[in-house]
Amino acid sequence: MTDIIQLLPDHVANQIAAGEVVQRPASVVKELLENAIDARATNIKLIVKNAGKTLIQVIDNGNGMSVTDARLSFERHATSKIRNAEDLFNLRTKGFRGEALASIAAISHVELKTKQKQDDIGVQIKIEGSEVVSQEVIVTPKGTSVAVKNLFFNIPARRNFLKSNPVETRHIIDEFHRIALAHPNINFSMYHNGSDMFNLLVSNHRQRIVNIFGGKTNEKLVPVEENTEVLKISGFVGKPEFAKKTRGEQFFFVNNRFIKSAYLNHAINSAFEGILREGTHASYFLYLDVNPKTIDINIHPTKTEIKFDDEHTLYALLRSAVKHSLGQFNIAPVLDFNRDGNMDTPYGFKNKEAINPNVEVDSDFNPFRDEKVSGGLSTSQKKESVANWEGLYVGLESKSNVSSKDFTEVQFESDELTSKMFDEESTEKAQKTFQLHNKYIVNTIKSGMLVINQHRAHQRVLYEVFLQYITVKESVSQQLLFPLNLEFSNSEIVILQSLKVQLEQTGFVFSKLEDSKAELTGVPVSVSEANVSLVLEQLINDVENEVPDSNFSPTDLLAKSLAKSLAIKTGQRLSIEEQEHLVNRLFACKEPNISPTNKQTFVTMTVDDLDKKFM
Repeated sequence: MTDIIQLLPDHVANQIAAGEVVQRPASVVKELLENAIDARATNIKLIVKNAGKTLIQVIDNGNGMSVTDARLSFERHATSKIRNAEDLFNLRTKGFRGEALASIAAISHVELKTKQKQDDIGVQIKIEGSEVVSQEVIVTPKGTSVAVKNLFFNIPARRNFLKSNPVETRHIIDEFHRIALAHPNINFSMYHNGSDMFNLLVSNHRQRIVNIFGGKTNEKLVPVEENTEVLKISGFVGKPEFAKKTRGEQFFFVNNRFIKSAYLNHAINSAFEGILREGTHASYFLYLDVNPKTIDINIHPTKTEIKFDDEHTLYALLRSAVKHSLGQFNIAPVLDFNRDGNMDTPYGFKNKEAINPNVEVDSDFNPFRDEKVSGGLSTSQKKESVANWEGLYVGLESKSNVSSKDFTEVQFESDELTSKMFDEESTEKAQKTFQLHNKYIVNTIKSGMLVINQHRAHQRVLYEVFLQYITVKESVSQQLLFPLNLEFSNSEIVILQSLKVQLEQTGFVFSKLEDSKAELTGVPVSVSEANVSLVLEQLINDVENEVPDSNFSPTDLLAKSLAKSLAIKTGQRLSIEEQEHLVNRLFACKEPNISPTNKQTFVTMTVDDLDKKFM
């Protein structure tokens, strides 16, 4: 029998590794930015074209590489970060496995330019599909420039799995945010299709957060500080009144590395328990500093999930630190029953000195003086008026008798009785709908009854209305007396800009939509001014969490999101007229049986079904 096991060629092995490391263009952005940070760069520039499918370029002013290192960096498992297995548990750098550049070069066209500070000239290397095409000596500034072009050019199937450009751009922006938030001591800039998206200068953590998520973020942040032998916590949490329905502003950093941890997220939710509105999520930007020997960051290809040595201790410390911060800044109530809130010193008077009161004394005051005039009457006049108090009631009895006699003679004019054309019983309309537990509407029909889910039914009604507005472009907008100004992050503004045309067709009127600000002068008739912010937040959340395919329709998603936000909720009581109106509008829809999310809107129970229940 012949041997059937053989070693894979290097280019095939690199493509397999690329399937783990490079899932989408955002993965390339993450790896290249981390390499630039490991090279001790202080200025990093990211250039993206066509959502990363055409070009991803990272330019830094780091240490650069020698000619030998530049050529060796594209080999598998070639790294300068580790020498033996023990180094895996003492890592402070980002990349360490030496698979990123090799995997990227296997599925794209890569152009590398690099030069060290002490060298006069640099080197340029071009690679296509793991094959070195050229290597030249060039003049280039200190640092490294890596340009990745035509991603997945030799794997068309993987390229077909990529989402639309807005979705891929959003993932790239997310990765850019995660790395920029972890390193405020580095200048970051980002350009997409020739337009300047971000220009983040060196700052502290708080200013970096404000620069990314907008100026209004500063008033929402509550600082968190805790320093123990096991864990050092710093960062900020958002005030409960600014909590959003989206999870876009939740960031954990462990040793300046962004991670995802459902366990630690539960600790934050536990600290906010009881002070958040239902359906909202707390915002947090927390930086955890732990001993590298107590964590394992090599359990996931993307390194966004790590394993802690003692998770329970971290959970307790994190929860206590957040609760302490909320109580310290009077965000959460303090359980001190002997504490008098009136004795607290206001912040405005904390460092002010007390002002001594001035006492004024009337030197002419004499309580024993008889003729002291007070209020226009002398003391003798007051005594005289008090002595004759009985005279004040003379004549009251006779007056009261007269008034009571007059009231006994009052006559009231009675209404004239007229006969009615129809009896009241005949004019009363028989009630056909009933509301059950403020959740279901029961409607009688000839064969039995319908049980309608009021929330799903209203979703179907609104969905078809908004879909008609967008397609027919005949929406009705109500103009606002004063413009409504809302604050969003830059990534959220990008989402709203991509949906601006469809939003305006539903009735929203934007006078400004840029620089983290949205100014509206008109809203749809069915949307109240107080709910505009919630509706747009829900829309952004739906767009971020949607997994659209190649047939993704922004119009359909917009109609679904608006219908879900504005539909009557479970627990809302409806009048008989509202119930009947909802039932009539539901069965006037094209597809009344299902909601926009393909869930059943009503069930039918016939008389035979009820008879069987009593057999």
